[in-house]
Amino acid sequence: MKLFNRRATGQAYEAAAEKYLQGCGLVIIERNFQVRGGELDLIMRDGETIVFVEVRYRQSQRYGHAAETVTPSKMNKLVKAANLWLMKQGLSVYSTDFRFDLVAIHQQGEQIEWIKNVITQG
Repeated sequence: MKLFNRRATGQAYEAAAEKYLQGCGLVIIERNFQVRGGELDLIMRDGETIVFVEVRYRQSQRYGHAAETVTPSKMNKLVKAANLWLMKQGLSVYSTDFRFDLVAIHQQGEQIEWIKNVITQG
């Protein structure tokens, strides 16, 4: 998968992650929900649970795993974006079952790893 622009590359890997998760039984709700200061790559449903999915790609693991690129700052942005999305849907963070998952893609899409609950809500 050789792409030349970052946006197109990101969209291609997000589509690969979506297809992979759909194969695992998740259902897409929304793609690329954008708010000031952040974006949710994929919003999906796993049974009754809403899943906010961050997609990360690394061409190789030479400089670390794709999951390591999700910094505490990025996690805070994801949480804020998810809270806004839930509010826009009329849902409460207190009564809605949701989680944050990560799909790490390596080696030009050849290796996909799904990591559940990457952010725990305290």
